Amino acid sequence: MAALTKVSPQPPATIALPPCNKLSEKMIAGEAIGLLDACYIKSDGLVWLATGSAANAAARVRGFAIRAAAVGEPVTLAWGFVSQYGSGLTIGADYYLSATAGALDTAATTGGTAPIAFAVDATRVQFLCTK
Repeated sequence: MAALTKVSPQPPATIALPPCNKLSEKMIAGEAIGLLDACYIKSDGLVWLATGSAANAAARVRGFAIRAAAVGEPVTLAWGFVSQYGSGLTIGADYYLSATAGALDTAATTGGTAPIAFAVDATRVQFLCTK
């Protein structure tokens, strides 16, 4: 099990994202969120970093941040897109929610038992639709 390291991540082309693949209306960051971080919506209505360290609400990935946001700033979550993420990725490899908040992992975690992304080539990841 190893959290993936982001190397020159790129946001998706938002013009290419259909409205049904993003959630942005009135979403506010509850903590600092980085580009392409996995996020969930806490019961306080704010967007927080998802974590697979436990099988609880924080492990329910609702989308991936398409730009960085500071506490209190608007944040847009999206899914079902391909984006530059890392280097040396194994084509076809599944990635899971990491125990490191917001990150992807090479193996399932306690709260991240199903794949949430996969490598389409050595540098790009397909971010899957979330449940």
